[in-house]
Amino acid sequence: MPAGGRPTVRSRRLGTALRQYRHAAKLDQPQAAEVIAASQARVSRLESGHVTARVIEVRLLLDAYGVTDPEVRAKLEDLAKHSKNRGWWLEHAEHLRPDYVDHIALEDDATYIRTWQPTLVPGLLQTPAYAEAIIAAGTDTVAPEVLEQLVKVREARQAKIEEGGASYAAIFWEAAVVHPFVSVETHREQLSAILEIAKRKNVTVQVLPLSAGVLVAAIPAFSSFSFDAEPTVEAVTMENLRGTSVLEAPEDLAAYGNAFDLLRSAALSPEASARLIRGALRSMKED
Repeated sequence: MPAGGRPTVRSRRLGTALRQYRHAAKLDQPQAAEVIAASQARVSRLESGHVTARVIEVRLLLDAYGVTDPEVRAKLEDLAKHSKNRGWWLEHAEHLRPDYVDHIALEDDATYIRTWQPTLVPGLLQTPAYAEAIIAAGTDTVAPEVLEQLVKVREARQAKIEEGGASYAAIFWEAAVVHPFVSVETHREQLSAILEIAKRKNVTVQVLPLSAGVLVAAIPAFSSFSFDAEPTVEAVTMENLRGTSVLEAPEDLAAYGNAFDLLRSAALSPEASARLIRGALRSMKED
């Protein structure tokens, strides 16, 4: 069972997939229960993610649902095998909200990560000093020792990108470049870091110009995640004052996939974005 009886991101992803394939096969839960010689209650808990399916159960259910694609089967079996694995972030669990843990788990599994951030530099691009300033300025009071841990977690998250473990595309508004929300020294360091990170083959950084500000009002900050060789959106997270929401409904995934495409089309090219950032750095040095 997932730790604490709470569905983990992996167990929930597995359960959602099994439910979708059952629906496609036009079978109900009692029929699925017969396939694995279990109760309907167990099938319900498997599909909700409250219980992790065993590999043999996954294989039997996929056989019954007519799922023959070897890549799909291998992916779901892998989720069953590793859904209980402890992630590196659980070492800091006492300082992390459960919904933030969900976000990190999605990030850690992803092959494609797409982020839109209207007002700040996205977390996977943040320097430690910038991250510390932003976290400290948040609405929640954070003790110094907790702040230090949160900054370490943000740094550790960036290893996924640094090691080339995922393709990462970030779009943020020009205001985050030209308006220092932190000290000038920290902001300058942050912009220089973005230019260096953007040189990586697996990273694309684009700036949405101030003139496209109507999109800032229309599209809130979000991150989308894909887990296969193709960048099809399979999960989305959205931040708010009280936490992070995970969206997995097909209509939500389609909407946010379209939103990112819209933002990417309206944003400056990666090359033009780098020129804008370099220009902002020169202006700060002259000042």
